[in-house]
Amino acid sequence: MSGNLSYEVFIADPIPQNVTDLVPNGDKREFSPLSITLISGDRDAVLVDPPMTIAQTATVGDWIESTGKNLTHIFATHGHGDHWFGSAELAERFGAEVVATAGTIEQMHRNLAMREFFWDALFPGQIPATDVVAAEVTGNTIDLEGHSLTVIEVGHTDTDETSVLHVPDLDLVVAGDVIYNGVHQFLREAQGDGINAWLRAIDTVESLHPRVIVAGHKNKALDDDAERTMRETRDYLRSAATLLTEQATALDFFNAMLECFPARLNPGALWGGATALYT
Repeated sequence: MSGNLSYEVFIADPIPQNVTDLVPNGDKREFSPLSITLISGDRDAVLVDPPMTIAQTATVGDWIESTGKNLTHIFATHGHGDHWFGSAELAERFGAEVVATAGTIEQMHRNLAMREFFWDALFPGQIPATDVVAAEVTGNTIDLEGHSLTVIEVGHTDTDETSVLHVPDLDLVVAGDVIYNGVHQFLREAQGDGINAWLRAIDTVESLHPRVIVAGHKNKALDDDAERTMRETRDYLRSAATLLTEQATALDFFNAMLECFPARLNPGALWGGATALYT
């Protein structure tokens, strides 16, 4: 085993969606900020959750190159396209291997199938030509200079078949969308037992006893404190579960949640979930 590990986070700022309708509070529709994490040893590095657009991917590639590290692996925590569409391009640029769980790879194919009418409709001409190039991660472990980075499958969170990357030597969990940090959570797939399943996933993350957590969508003004981000993600879900039983319409739910969480970024994400949950 070589020297100590470190991690850095690149935040891709919100970008506008190709949607003319405003959010009910008057905001323009935009996509939440994305967190891209680089875990580095002395020479090598592992990237977690590459971004989705051509511009974001080029910027992240330049950021990786500026570190001087040899990128060995690219890991995607789940199948939503915003966390992997740039993976093939970055893999080719750096000669890295793209890995994910079998469940995430299945969800990647699902997102690729809906790309034309969903992702490309929201961001026309902005997403790179891509295919699913991920291989199943062997033994749920990525080796980084003798340090084990462990893939933990947690089930349903803001989508199915999600996972996190646990870095014990840093007391770090790169949590993808299991944990949010100061950003409205994506509830569009929270029907049925979705919220309870998500809460169980947070319990799994908590059992790893992390000190720091990188959330997949993060307000870059906030720190990565694990206890706070887990608590706040749970609070949001529990409030949503309660308000879903109390509010009669999507607009009522949206307004009530916004009143509870006025400081969170991107109310448009909340509105997208509300309209799905009340159809």
